[in-house]
Amino acid sequence: MSSPTSSTATSADHGVGTPITAIHSDIVRSHILNRLDGPTLTSTSCASTHLLSLCNDDHLWREICNSTWPSTTDPRLRDAISAFPSGYRSFYSDAFPAVGHQRSAKRNKKRASPAGRSGPSELISAVDIFCGDKLVYSKVMVSETHSGWFICSPFRIDLLDPKETVPTTLKFDGEDGDCMEIASDRLRVSWVLIDPAKNRAVNVASLNAVEVRRHWLTEEVQLRFATVAAGGDGELVQCAVIVTCGGREGEEMHAREVYMQVEDMEGKIVCGMESLGILREAMEGQRCRSSRRTEKENYEMLVKMKIDCMERKKKRERSLDMAFVATGVSIFLAVFIHFLYR
Repeated sequence: MSSPTSSTATSADHGVGTPITAIHSDIVRSHILNRLDGPTLTSTSCASTHLLSLCNDDHLWREICNSTWPSTTDPRLRDAISAFPSGYRSFYSDAFPAVGHQRSAKRNKKRASPAGRSGPSELISAVDIFCGDKLVYSKVMVSETHSGWFICSPFRIDLLDPKETVPTTLKFDGEDGDCMEIASDRLRVSWVLIDPAKNRAVNVASLNAVEVRRHWLTEEVQLRFATVAAGGDGELVQCAVIVTCGGREGEEMHAREVYMQVEDMEGKIVCGMESLGILREAMEGQRCRSSRRTEKENYEMLVKMKIDCMERKKKRERSLDMAFVATGVSIFLAVFIHFLYR
């Protein structure tokens, strides 16, 4: 027969811990939940209704958003995010995951165009540039979208003023490609577009650069942070953030140009009206967890489709050229024979 002491010890070894409901809510928030990142906090909220109510605290999500995107501390952004259905949590769920796309989706450009006409009167851009874990630049911009010039012109938003540059703390090396690889690994850009009319947001920049190029003449390094989204006629488009960096040999590399644009399958910049339709569908569409590999594969798939599209276009043009030449020769022969036997 076991003694009470051994029974108690066995009970302690297999003992039942203190339930989370027995801990004061303030302690859970201030010592546990505030140490979690966004994905972990989301998973925690699914554990129980009690944790769901605690994890919905807007203060927790505001701290997460401010640490993820320092630009969200801007008063203009705070006012816009406060209008979202669940405040900062809604903003995070919109801006953190990558944009999803459906390759088989049947869409047409006529559907996207009216969205531009009835779209927002302005778009808010929240941009943060990091070198490693260090924030090197942060800015909030408001772009009007209702003027005729915007609707008809190619959609492009420039972040920097003409003479403005952003130091990156990276060394510029003009002789080899080391700085290209270092810039690709170290530089990160977040470009969140907010529609204050619909209270929706989307991050149009990839987690890492999907392409790095070097200009043969100026030796400037150009990084492309692009996400693939659904466009018109079942085609895909890319929302691209382009960062151009340069500098003097052996000195600090500076970002001299940073801009965002929407490009179609042929590499053409989409006009403002159509871009608004594409961005609205991206804001309201599906989201997915992303990785550097997935983003790279999506972009390479888009590049391959772009090359195939250009090859088909060249074949059509060659066929049309041959048809025009054949038609011209036929007309010439017909006229020649007519006058020959006249």
